Amino acid sequence: MQKFTIHKGLVAPMDRENVDTDLIIPKQFLKSIKRTGFGENLFDELRYLNQGSVGMKNSNRPLNPDFVLNQKKYQGSSILLARRNFGCGSSREHALWALTQYGFRAIIAPSYADIFFNNSFKNGLLPIYISEKIVDQLFKDVEKFLTYYLEINLEKQIIITPDNWKIAFDIDAFRKDCLINGFDDIDLTLKHSSKINSFEFQHFHRYPWLKDELS
Repeated sequence: MQKFTIHKGLVAPMDRENVDTDLIIPKQFLKSIKRTGFGENLFDELRYLNQGSVGMKNSNRPLNPDFVLNQKKYQGSSILLARRNFGCGSSREHALWALTQYGFRAIIAPSYADIFFNNSFKNGLLPIYISEKIVDQLFKDVEKFLTYYLEINLEKQIIITPDNWKIAFDIDAFRKDCLINGFDDIDLTLKHSSKINSFEFQHFHRYPWLKDELS
């Protein structure tokens, strides 16, 4: 998993409450058995004027010019500014794959759906909780400028605006450590590989017939 320490990125504002996972990545794309290629269908129903499907060439599809990610000023954005209850709906992890594969490293919102919030950390995406009042101000600030960049310092737990406004945010210490070091669930398990190998050796020595059952 990609480490997250300090990230400076272009902000894209999604001024919409209750963005659910089906809007993030529509259900027809869940048929894919690959864990790659979801970024081009992120917010598919909003980005394109026709319905997409697995295997369709998006380069031939008409874009919705009113959608934020299709606007020139937000091309290459890596921080998503959102409204309350982001990531609600089904628990599909494909939503996180789509966001990260598009290029987003962090989301800033007043609230998130619990499962989406928890899954974000496991996929290297930083979901930041800040108050609705501050979110409102950031939306206003983004609209004022042609491009609007924020710097996120995870170690210090602050967001720094272009005018040097420092916004503090909270994060669980364990999750923070995992993001800084790039540890997903597999990495955390492999940290104990010597203990796992020792257990397996002793277990198979005590019950040698298990090896035949597993082979």
